[in-house]
Amino acid sequence: RPRGPQPQGLADSLSTCKVLVVGAGGIGCELLKNLVLTGFKNIEVIDLDTIDVSNLNRQFLFQKKHVGKSKAQVAKESALQFCPSASITAYHDSITNPDYNVEFFRKFMLVMNALDNRAARNHVNRMCLAADIPLIESGSAGYLGQVTVIKKGLTECYECQPKPAQKTFPGCTIRNTPSEPIHCIVWAKYLFNQLFGEEDADQEVSPDTADPEAAWNPEDTAARAAVSEKDGDIKRVSTKVWARSTGYDPIKLFNKLFKDDIMYLLTMDKLWKKRKAPTPLDWQQLEVSPNEEAPASGLKDQKVLDVWGYCQMFQDSVETLSSQLQEKGDDAELVWDKDDPPAMDFVTAAANLRMHVFSMNMKSRFDVKSMAGNIIPAIATTNAVIAGLIVLEGLKILSGEMETCRTVFLNKCPNLRKKLLVPCVLDPPSANCYVCVSKPEVTVKLNVQKTTVLSLQDRILKERFGMVAPDVQIEDGKGTILISSEEGETEANNNKFLSDFGIRNGSRLQSDDFLQDYTLLVNVLHTEELERDVEFEVIGEAPDKAPPPQSNQEEVNSITNGNKDSAQPSTSSKGRHHLRPLTSNSAAVATGTKRKYSETGESSAKRPRTDQSDAADDEDDIVALD
Repeated sequence: RPRGPQPQGLADSLSTCKVLVVGAGGIGCELLKNLVLTGFKNIEVIDLDTIDVSNLNRQFLFQKKHVGKSKAQVAKESALQFCPSASITAYHDSITNPDYNVEFFRKFMLVMNALDNRAARNHVNRMCLAADIPLIESGSAGYLGQVTVIKKGLTECYECQPKPAQKTFPGCTIRNTPSEPIHCIVWAKYLFNQLFGEEDADQEVSPDTADPEAAWNPEDTAARAAVSEKDGDIKRVSTKVWARSTGYDPIKLFNKLFKDDIMYLLTMDKLWKKRKAPTPLDWQQLEVSPNEEAPASGLKDQKVLDVWGYCQMFQDSVETLSSQLQEKGDDAELVWDKDDPPAMDFVTAAANLRMHVFSMNMKSRFDVKSMAGNIIPAIATTNAVIAGLIVLEGLKILSGEMETCRTVFLNKCPNLRKKLLVPCVLDPPSANCYVCVSKPEVTVKLNVQKTTVLSLQDRILKERFGMVAPDVQIEDGKGTILISSEEGETEANNNKFLSDFGIRNGSRLQSDDFLQDYTLLVNVLHTEELERDVEFEVIGEAPDKAPPPQSNQEEVNSITNGNKDSAQPSTSSKGRHHLRPLTSNSAAVATGTKRKYSETGESSAKRPRTDQSDAADDEDDIVALD
């Protein structure tokens, strides 16, 4: 006998309930279409991003005429053509904007994520916990996908299980605002294809003039996109055509990539209000005063060169690769291979020069090679399947059948039971979660004499623990305010060290984010023995290192087993298999389903999927080429 409301009752619920869709990209487009055709009548959708040409092969609510316009607004207009009687409200904005507070979330019966970065996912997770609203999380990576349900007090939240390092990134992060070495490595790999390999619209490496963060007004972003397509009356040529016209002159290439393009980025001044601006490089100036450092000891591949060393590596690799291209004849293409010395030298040099421009510590050739991997393509049908599963889980919730909700994995190949879709029971909240337990608390190991207040705010509280606007008070009996979310109130503290405020081993910091209705107690563990380039460590977890694989046996608690293709297995405290999520962790907290760049390492041996993993990360757009 069916439980919950009868079909007519469910139909009535669909027409009256209000749902929020966060993200209007690959999964978001499919999801909006599914919702209106299923009978949902009251939908709100939010996305910060604008439409790019590279979106059109899978985000079917968009057409060429829409390039440069707001994804949320165009998705709304297109979805209404399927059901004109539906009421859809579109927001061209970031979900982390303070306007979208707990009260905003409380007006919805369901929230559905179709996001492309971990920071925004973390934020929505916390807002739904604070508002006590069910959240349906989703993601896809190539042929793999996942949908899961999060409900306060009943299931694991998105942050209950540690996540591996980010492997996918928004396009404008790669092109405009890199903040980690991997961003520069991905950029360098796509630059290789632009110059020597197979060109693709998704592989653009020049500054993104339609970056939504550079202009909050939708008309401004549309205008920027139009300018980027036309550049006045000047006909734009591809990077490869331009490079050929210079005879692949390494110095001209260098000055365009690391001087002219960077100077252009500096004109997009909104990008640098809260970031350190990049510093252009000039070949002639570097040649006059190269500042060569004494060669470091150790193996050649493990040495980090100085800037001029990477300039020379760039020059030598460009000359070698252009000669190889010329030998192959007209319309020839090279294929990037990490085991091909000139190709690897090119990516190493270009990535390190970009790291230097954006004030990052440069990496050895060995490190760059280990971080450079394969690209995951975006598959339109994966997004369609995942969007359908989101709606099915939503119908269960609205029918009052929360206990029947599942985490569902979409696999690339059928498992032993010939199933592509593998449902697994939802896990209860983790007792060790620093988000959804009643009194969240963490211990952070750092050097109080070298860690600045700004690093605590940006690198630890915002980037690592997902806060948006933290207020920090030292539990010293005086209630000393270390960080205030009010602009300008504690800016004078930014460049001071934690030790300047009496913070030492054993100090406790209370961090509050009023927007997220979230409080985190941070215990400070002082150390002077952190590894090189490591600013801090969170005690009790190592998200980048999967635990040893366990025995390949079926689990009693799973409904059915599935194969694991490329996600790395991890285990929960209960000893059951957990897949590591395919998560993305962009430094930017934009909500839009942006183009992403995905780098994956070797796939591990196939293991049965027997339990919930955290939502598989990046929505569709794990675009293969940018």
